[in-house]
Amino acid sequence: MTPLETLNKIYGYRNFIGLQEPVINRIINGGSALVLMPTGGGKSLCYQIPALCMDGTAVVISPLISLMQDQVSMLKELGIKAAALNSSLSLAESRITERQVLNGEIKLLYLSPEKILSDWFLNILKRLKISLFAIDEAHCISEWGHDFRPEYMQLTALRDQFPDVPVLALTATADEVTRKDIIKNLRMPSAKMFVSSFDRPNITYGVAFKDKEKSQLINFIENKHRGDSGIVYCLSRKRTEDFTELLREHGYNVFVYHAGLDKETRRKNQDIFIKRDGVIMVATNAFGMGIHKPDVRFVIHMDMPKSVEAYYQEAGRAGRDGLPADAMIFYGLKDIVQLRNFIEESTAPAQQKMVEHQKLNALIAYAESSTCRRQMLLNYFGESRAPSCPSCDNCLTPPVTYDATVHMQKFLSCVFRVSGETFSFGAQHIIDILLGKENEKIKKFHHDKLSTYGIGKDLPENDWKAVSRAAVITGMVKMDAEHSTLSLTEAAWPVLKSGQKVSLRKFTKPPSKKELKKQKTAQTVQMPPADNNLFEKLRKFRRMLADKENVPSYVVFSDKTLIEMAARKPKTLQEFAEISGVGEFKLKKYGEIFLKEITSN
Repeated sequence: MTPLETLNKIYGYRNFIGLQEPVINRIINGGSALVLMPTGGGKSLCYQIPALCMDGTAVVISPLISLMQDQVSMLKELGIKAAALNSSLSLAESRITERQVLNGEIKLLYLSPEKILSDWFLNILKRLKISLFAIDEAHCISEWGHDFRPEYMQLTALRDQFPDVPVLALTATADEVTRKDIIKNLRMPSAKMFVSSFDRPNITYGVAFKDKEKSQLINFIENKHRGDSGIVYCLSRKRTEDFTELLREHGYNVFVYHAGLDKETRRKNQDIFIKRDGVIMVATNAFGMGIHKPDVRFVIHMDMPKSVEAYYQEAGRAGRDGLPADAMIFYGLKDIVQLRNFIEESTAPAQQKMVEHQKLNALIAYAESSTCRRQMLLNYFGESRAPSCPSCDNCLTPPVTYDATVHMQKFLSCVFRVSGETFSFGAQHIIDILLGKENEKIKKFHHDKLSTYGIGKDLPENDWKAVSRAAVITGMVKMDAEHSTLSLTEAAWPVLKSGQKVSLRKFTKPPSKKELKKQKTAQTVQMPPADNNLFEKLRKFRRMLADKENVPSYVVFSDKTLIEMAARKPKTLQEFAEISGVGEFKLKKYGEIFLKEITSN
């Protein structure tokens, strides 16, 4: 079959999207390639379809067992012979799979980087006809990537052992430096680079400064995503535990994931998240790579991520099915100080520390920006086109900016006046002085006698918090990581002495519950009202089938496919076959029983 015939008959899709077709043709014609596509952009088809069109076995290198199992389950549901070899298999199971591979019965074989380069397994590979190597999450091979993994460096040996086999490296996140490093480390100088648009138009991006963070989290989920699957990321294990408990108290089906849990608990929690509907996972960034759950409707960061690449990949786990989703960051000044401290205290070389600081500063600029967040993300990845953006917080509700030079001078002046004392003071104490508050701490240190006492009453407290945040972010003020106390740096003097201009956004209240509900209505892809009941009925039926087969719901059919069924209401197998996502194998397996559910509505 041709690639397009394979797409139609096996996957049930009518047309390729984006750069899929030229990538597929490149591999089938024997060339190697580096492919950058956003999460949900269809990267897996770029190697699965060539594997089905070419002779031999395609070998897919993947970093996580869960990713392999998920992909193998989905391929088997399409009638494709696929298998994975990893540490989760018993010795007997591994031997059976190895025999199938050697007998040429497997079209796609998933392996870990550690497995593929063992001497024993290399000997097995040399006995096979290998159609291609696909290296997923390829940014892991670059020391400049946001998730460098030393074991990936071993993959450089593939070109020595199999110089004539095409290699396809795939990633959703890699800046220019990382891309060059991937090609160099994989020894693919002639590889063609395919870079698709990084835009995810179905995701609404938002950022808010932490202000009663527990209420912010509950309000956001309660009013926009009650009953939806989602991920909540935190910087520390303790915070994942705390937020898990909070969400449980509010009646959510929630699980926790971090490196401190034993392996079996992590596996069980992840399995529930992948297979069940409406589950929330609260996790550190140890969770998520290779999670192909398409119906994640929100990703919330309760702490600042470490780079734009890390954020883009983690946020990109929302809305893989193309339906509306949210990516939200709640961040605080302590997050920024802590992340900067992590970089400084690491054992990395000076050059790498410098790169990591640059990456963090780019994300801070994104968080503090008054301009379109979608455009900032695209610009970061070298994409200069200006898409219409109906769905980032800055475009939905344009912020108001003002000349904050005088207020910054007042803040810096106050820090200067208290910094010469035996004790050091934090941002809140500085703000209290500027607002002329009468509390015990101010009286104890006689700070009500300072010339800066009460000179900031013209600005609300939340706006002063924005001033203090900007002072730290721009490096005019240094914040002690342990005690959060402030001191001036040399960068403060151009503002204090020369009046260097400072522009800031005015504080606005977080959206009310009513406003959040309106946002949800605006985002939701609506079917004709009469079809909503049918859609929910089909979801329950799909869940029952998935439980019987012990696979995730989306392996049977995606939400997007069910929505089309509910909207079009096919009455015959021929009409059912025209639904996007219904290939020949699924038509035979599920056609009659789904038609019965649809027509009995």
